Amino acid sequence: MDKLPELLCPAGDAERLEAALLFGADAVYLSGTRFGMRSAPANFTDEELSRAVTLCHQQGRAVYVTCNILPRNDEIDQLPAYFQYLDDLRVDALIVADLGTLQLAQKYAPHAALHVSTQLGVVNYATAAMLHEMGASRVVLARELSLDEIAEIRAKTPASLELEAFVHGAMCMSYSGRCLLSSYLTGRDGNHGDCAQPCRWKYELIEPNRPERPLVVDEEENGTYLFNANDLCMIEHLPELHRAGIRSLKIEGRAKAAYYVAGVTNAYRQALDDYRDSGFSPDYRLPDWLAHEPYTVSHRPYGTGFYFGDPSQNTKSGGYVREYQAVAVVTGYENGHLLLSQRNRFFKGDQLEALIPHERPLSISADTLLDGNGNPIDSAPHPTMALRIPFDRQLPVGSYLRKHI
Repeated sequence: MDKLPELLCPAGDAERLEAALLFGADAVYLSGTRFGMRSAPANFTDEELSRAVTLCHQQGRAVYVTCNILPRNDEIDQLPAYFQYLDDLRVDALIVADLGTLQLAQKYAPHAALHVSTQLGVVNYATAAMLHEMGASRVVLARELSLDEIAEIRAKTPASLELEAFVHGAMCMSYSGRCLLSSYLTGRDGNHGDCAQPCRWKYELIEPNRPERPLVVDEEENGTYLFNANDLCMIEHLPELHRAGIRSLKIEGRAKAAYYVAGVTNAYRQALDDYRDSGFSPDYRLPDWLAHEPYTVSHRPYGTGFYFGDPSQNTKSGGYVREYQAVAVVTGYENGHLLLSQRNRFFKGDQLEALIPHERPLSISADTLLDGNGNPIDSAPHPTMALRIPFDRQLPVGSYLRKHI
């Protein structure tokens, strides 16, 4: 119990990978262009995968590659060559959700550790132990478990089996993501990474003899959201997660923006380090400013999932809460000026905050705003335009400027 859990962060593309590494991930999980459960992000070509593994290993970080779709017969035939390629890259682990895939990974990627995805739905110690006997070094536990259940799994499985659990991000209304709703309603297969998220839609009831008169089944004045789960946020419960024996804390979000990856990774990194510096005190209390940080990224209303009992549903809206917006990313420092690349429109005179790796955010006033050539401007309206702001210290490349909206 004297070792911090691993902080495992999402990387949907190279930009998000760099954000995760800069802001403190111990390990990242990512996908090639095939066999991963997120098709919306750009993901990584074979060449990009090679570069990603090299970059992570140069910094002493681990790379886990997701191969966690539920594969059909034709996809099974393609897996051996892909696993051999990943093994040659020396990826640290493969994340799989299917027993046949697990067996193939053992055979064709013998140097990679095997992690069993949450998609398999591990909810008891017998299944976890069996998977360990089959070669898995880690199980990603089902999201539907309480902390007490996780602690029992930890107590009744070999110490050499690592437990991983999601601690932040979107929650699926179906059991650990095994859902057919998107396939039924849109033809997009959620079990192949193409979910249309119909659980976030508003629904009405249609009576067959009166199709012209849809009936609103009111939960709230804004409509009815039958399947709409709150987002998960466990940053204020690190001691409980630690005591339950969770080895790896996983942040959801390979389809989220790089600023989301940076902000959430930074918050959990600093919270974990602060908890360690407290001597792993059971009475540890998160500083207020860190508790606020998850609210500076786009999110649905937060909850604690199933960790302390049944989760609450978000009955008000299927959309996101956006209180802050990333407006620029730091690209350098020159002659007393921060060099920036614009991400969202902002104006001269705006009060901004700098999101900096391993630090508390800094306040910055955009009282002077210059274009890339040093000419004064009143606003930054163009995506990725070069900008300059006077500032009295150099910030790491990849830091973000954000504003309250």
